[in-house]
Amino acid sequence: MLGSASDAEDVLQESWLRWSAVDRSQVREPRAYLVRLVTRQALNHLRTVSRRREQYVGAWLPEPLLTSRDVADDVELADNLSIAMLTVLETLGPAERVVFVLREVFDVPYDEIADAVGKSSVAVRQIAHRAKGHVSARRPRIRVVRSEHEEVVQRLVTALNTGDLQGLMDVLAPDVVAVSDSGGKAPGAARRPVVGAERLARYLLGAMAKAGDTLVAVPTWVNGQAGIRMERDGQLVGVAGFAVADGRVTRAYAIANPDKLGRLDAVAELSRHS
Repeated sequence: MLGSASDAEDVLQESWLRWSAVDRSQVREPRAYLVRLVTRQALNHLRTVSRRREQYVGAWLPEPLLTSRDVADDVELADNLSIAMLTVLETLGPAERVVFVLREVFDVPYDEIADAVGKSSVAVRQIAHRAKGHVSARRPRIRVVRSEHEEVVQRLVTALNTGDLQGLMDVLAPDVVAVSDSGGKAPGAARRPVVGAERLARYLLGAMAKAGDTLVAVPTWVNGQAGIRMERDGQLVGVAGFAVADGRVTRAYAIANPDKLGRLDAVAELSRHS
């Protein structure tokens, strides 16, 4: 719902404090009560951060999570966790985002969602329909098998580390779009999308050459998909996730804001019932 593990922890902490103060003997359906409680806290938080993000320097991307390769076995879960998908969810309003996640990811009944968000069941169905159409029009339309996505990322890693311009262009779609999130805190990071295979390839190799042998690309698993860690002298300086189609990268999402990289030192245990 939030696109940020730290924000999610804040919401869960506040929800837990409220739950701790409740007379449990008066709660007939604890699960439904907790869904409503957490949902309303998430909604309040989304409305607050939406104003804060208007002042954010450059593009804002979801916070990346280090995940295990096993997460990708659940194709639908991995798709919903991907940076590409979470970025699409950022284009929804708070209520649309919450309704979409509850319905499409967790299959919560409409009546229960209506209770959680304080709207009628009819209104929730309309919101869900509108949100699903919005997401469908913007999410990657081709679902790539894990092995193909992994192979594309490995080719990208090899081209970056060897300075292979042609190899890099071969793995990038001609109309590839790369978005970087540095929050203004990573020198050299692009603050606007970089469009086109040749332009992106030269930009990436220029950054690698400028850093010399100190900067390397390392394969990793991020948000349920194969991605890349960028390390300078062994220290993490960025991570990237990708959308892939027809054996090439169509979109790249790079996060270099140091405030968003704190969750990449340990694998996040994720499942559909987390």
